[in-house]
Amino acid sequence: MGFLMTFEGVEGCGKSTQMGLLKGYLEKKGKDVLCVREPGGTLLGERIRAILLNSCGEKVDPWAELFLYEASRAQLVNSVIKPALDTGKTVICDRFTDSTTAYQGYGRGLDIEAVESINRLASAGLKPSLTIMLDCPAEVGLKRAFLRIESSASEAGAGAGGREDRFEKEEIDFHRRVREGYLEIAKKEPGRIKVVNADREVRIIHREICGLVESLPAAGTSL
Repeated sequence: MGFLMTFEGVEGCGKSTQMGLLKGYLEKKGKDVLCVREPGGTLLGERIRAILLNSCGEKVDPWAELFLYEASRAQLVNSVIKPALDTGKTVICDRFTDSTTAYQGYGRGLDIEAVESINRLASAGLKPSLTIMLDCPAEVGLKRAFLRIESSASEAGAGAGGREDRFEKEEIDFHRRVREGYLEIAKKEPGRIKVVNADREVRIIHREICGLVESLPAAGTSL
C-alpha cells in the first residue's frame, strides 16, 4: 500500500512550489511519487476545474460549487489515487477534503457536518496520512496569487482562454474565514495536519517540510 499526503492552504500560500520541491526530494530517495491536483487530475476533473476556477460565466451557487468539487474528487480518487496507492506509490495531492471544508464550509457558510459527510462519500473514506497546511495571512497569499496570475497570463498571451482567478476575486473577509477554518480543522487533527508558516523563504519552508516527512514513524508509513 502506498502513502497519501496532501498540501493545503489559502490562495498563494505556495503549495505548488513546495509540492514540486518535495517530489524531487523524495524521488532522490528512491520513492515513486505521483502528484495530482484538485479539482482536476482526470479528463472529467479538468473540465470541472475550468468551470469552478475561471471567473467568466454565471455565478455558481455554493451547493452547486460543493457538488462539482465532490464529483471531481470521486473521479480522481477512484480512477487515479486509489490505483496508484495500490501499486505502492507515494501520492501527493494539491488540495483534498480539508479544502472543501475550509472553502465551502467555513468560507461559504455551508453546514460543516453536511460538507464533511459528503466529503467522506466522494473520497470513499480515503484520508491522507499526512497533511501539510501552509499558513500565511490572507493578504499575503492573495498578493502572491495575483502576481502569479498576471505572470501566467503574460506568458500565455491574450488568446489563452479564461484565467483561474474566481476565488482570488472574492472579498478579503471570505479568504480570512477560509484561513480561520483551516486553523480550526488543524486543531481537531494535530496528528495528521502539520501547520507550517508559509510567510518565509521557500528553501526554509522546504527544509521544515522534509523534516516533518522524515519524522513519520517508519513502521507506520511506506516512506
